[in-house]
Amino acid sequence: MKAIRNEKYGLPNVLQLKEVDRPVPKNNEVLVKVHASSINSWDWDYLTGRPRLYRLFFGLFKPKNKILGADIAGQVLSVGGEVKLFKPGDMVYGDLSAYNWGGFAEFVCADENLLSTKPANLTYEEAAAVPQAGVLALQGLRYNGDIEEGHKVLINGAGGGVGTFAVQLAKLWGAEVTAVDCSDKLDVLLDLGADFVIDYRKENFTKTEKKYDLILDVIAKKPLSQYKSVLNPNGAFVVVGGSLTLLLKLALKSIFPKKSDRKMGILMHKPNRQDLKILQELLESGKLKPIVDQSFPLAKTRDAFTYYGKNLVKGKIVITVE
Repeated sequence: MKAIRNEKYGLPNVLQLKEVDRPVPKNNEVLVKVHASSINSWDWDYLTGRPRLYRLFFGLFKPKNKILGADIAGQVLSVGGEVKLFKPGDMVYGDLSAYNWGGFAEFVCADENLLSTKPANLTYEEAAAVPQAGVLALQGLRYNGDIEEGHKVLINGAGGGVGTFAVQLAKLWGAEVTAVDCSDKLDVLLDLGADFVIDYRKENFTKTEKKYDLILDVIAKKPLSQYKSVLNPNGAFVVVGGSLTLLLKLALKSIFPKKSDRKMGILMHKPNRQDLKILQELLESGKLKPIVDQSFPLAKTRDAFTYYGKNLVKGKIVITVE
């Protein structure tokens, strides 16, 4: 089969389209013909090996996983002997970041518990934009942020994959949403239902008098004191991604908490079939939609990552597999 391989850390030019052996499903796995995958921030981190501390998990000198791509949407070709949830021909989607990655390829094996039925009203390309970003938004708002109707919610980095889902979900659950990103993405965020938008290049949201019940930050880089200054006393600060310094500080706070600390922490992503089914129902009802900026064929994956690295993406970039 054809697959995009990264044998070493670096920029997109290290990616290579190669012929590799097709995987064979184990007892608990299904073999999926991949129709589409998508790029997430973790793919970029894995590609570049930065921050370097991440290499303790990715592989110290070279990447452990040679084929990136966590999100997949495709069709089941065969199943292992113990698989009960799917059969050949089923259309599925899921996030393989907790398993073996491998989405930037024509075929991939996946644990059946990480997959769900593809939303019937979505194309494979649209479905591939959902799993990781959608579940992160869902878990960050509902499970970590304890969102409630009437809450004032701020989403920083709202124009990307996680952010565009988070804006929609927060509005569905009755919150007032302030979305923060660059000016090029603000119209999209207003179309998705954001009540207020802030261009981070012109305004620092932590320097206003407004207070929030929940801040979901996809690209957290500010000092913790600034986030605290705009949180209500019982407010929650949930970090999806951000600077290594901030992530380490939050990790230490979770180990040595103080009574005076507000609810502040890092979202520990847990890919699972149950949350995918929640998203599936919302997507099929038309209450939620993926935002796809551009699609690139598998052979142009280098170009897709080059575009991703410019930080101009609205929603998601999708990799299509013929």
